Amino acid sequence: MVYASFGIVLWGVNGLFMKLGTNRVSARSMVIWVTAGFLVLLPFMWKATTLSGLSTGVIFVGLIAGAVNGLGNWAVFACLEKGAKASVAIPLTALYPLCTVALATAFLKERPTALQWLGIALAVAGGAMLSYEPAPATSPEEQLHCVQ
Repeated sequence: MVYASFGIVLWGVNGLFMKLGTNRVSARSMVIWVTAGFLVLLPFMWKATTLSGLSTGVIFVGLIAGAVNGLGNWAVFACLEKGAKASVAIPLTALYPLCTVALATAFLKERPTALQWLGIALAVAGGAMLSYEPAPATSPEEQLHCVQ
């Protein structure tokens, strides 16, 4: 739970910095700077692991995962750059496990339980409620104007 909680806090802070960054630079520039941030961590991560003996398949999967991650980051940055609210866009993109569930069901033949299906339905409902924006209220003068 400690690592999961740490991840939640860091990703929450990350969402704030994503919006702050896209207020100033393009989505493409943000992907470059995020990648640079990963590179800063590389020496620390390198010390804690060994890369010897990795198969070509594992390396390929890692590279594909990194490319897909980078494209996903770019899509979020582009969304924020176009004016999306961070308080809506970031939590909505955090529903990405729903895609993982669909892919795992289709390709890995995993089957969610009834309770997990309920959780999926609640996540979809939560995303819909989160993204709901009521129509802007009209002034009485505009209402009269529409009636005439």
